[in-house]
Amino acid sequence: MQKEWRFDTAAVHVGHQPDRATRAVSQPVVPAVAYAFPDAETAAAVVAGQMDGTYYGRYGNPTTRSLEEKIAYMERGEDAIGLSSGMAAISSVLLAFLQHGDHVVVTKDIYGGTYNFITQMGPRFGIQHDFADCCSVKALEAAIRPNTKAIYVETPSNPLLTVLDLRGIAAVAKSRGIPLIVDNTFMTPYLQRPLELGADVVVHSATKYLNGHGDVVAGFVVGTSQVIDFIRKRISGDLGQNLNAWEAFLILRGLKTLGLRVRTHCENARQVAEFLQSHPRVRALHYPGLPSHPQHELAKLQMDGMGGIVSFEVEGGIQEAQTFMNALKLAMISFSLGDPETLVQHPATMTHFSVPKNERLRFGITDGLIRLSVGLEDPSDIIADLRQALESLAGLITGGETTALTGQ
Repeated sequence: MQKEWRFDTAAVHVGHQPDRATRAVSQPVVPAVAYAFPDAETAAAVVAGQMDGTYYGRYGNPTTRSLEEKIAYMERGEDAIGLSSGMAAISSVLLAFLQHGDHVVVTKDIYGGTYNFITQMGPRFGIQHDFADCCSVKALEAAIRPNTKAIYVETPSNPLLTVLDLRGIAAVAKSRGIPLIVDNTFMTPYLQRPLELGADVVVHSATKYLNGHGDVVAGFVVGTSQVIDFIRKRISGDLGQNLNAWEAFLILRGLKTLGLRVRTHCENARQVAEFLQSHPRVRALHYPGLPSHPQHELAKLQMDGMGGIVSFEVEGGIQEAQTFMNALKLAMISFSLGDPETLVQHPATMTHFSVPKNERLRFGITDGLIRLSVGLEDPSDIIADLRQALESLAGLITGGETTALTGQ
């Protein structure tokens, strides 16, 4: 019957049954590290993979397993693994496909943590990379080398919300026999399911929308059973990146309202974007739900909604961006996103600070760019807060020109 369930129903019921011993409706939390076996032969068979079972906390947990089954179902994957952070998911999947001498093609507009891993940690493992404008199939094909072993993208991208044609990229990847990895954090499986569009693996920072309450750090990898089993046994387990039972429980709780929350995030973001697009102190707006977005039509084809993130540029530079942020009274300055609270951050000095300035500008991340994670508050209150903060720029900007140095 569960194959016929719609998303909101599946989010509540998949992977969950009342506790066998107590009949408790709430998901049990099993904080065990070690597990006992009836005999030595069973222990040996479980460790060897000849029999299903959990034998040590780094390689699995009953509470976490229930969560993994739910995530795999939502993303339409064969299996999933829960890990200790979004970066644990990203690093594990890249190390699963790449080793010394291999090359990865990465979309040019990505999360700063991913950029750091690709550019700083990757070379320590002998992994080569190229950033490509994956909006262009020709640019993607030109970046592929004989030793390319993976293509890594995120769509919509962080922080510019560039939407990539996953079907088109998947076609290129499959024609070359290269796995396509997609970061689906911004969309969640409620709005986009990359595996259905041809991707091979999906990663998530569950810290964001999947948990949705700002009290968990976690990540997921979703793909074939073979890929997930390899990551569990040979990458994340050995590196100690396991997700603990309590945080798995919190995500299971958060997932029950994922559809409800994401629908509200989307509607609030739409209203915020419509307000910002006509404001004289906003120089550029990035939101795929508006017809002015260059990939608006593509977004409507492959996404079931436009998400809760809005990025925009204020006139001027760092000083103006910081003045705006400091004037906010409801929205909070924070690195994260997907929480009930509206959160704002300045990519150039926060999430993408480690990206060299010339690279940031080449990727389109300007000093005046603001990323806004639109929360679950009443949209009129969010807009009122943005309006009064934008008005604080009146003394710095005259006639569209900044009257102060924009900083570095």
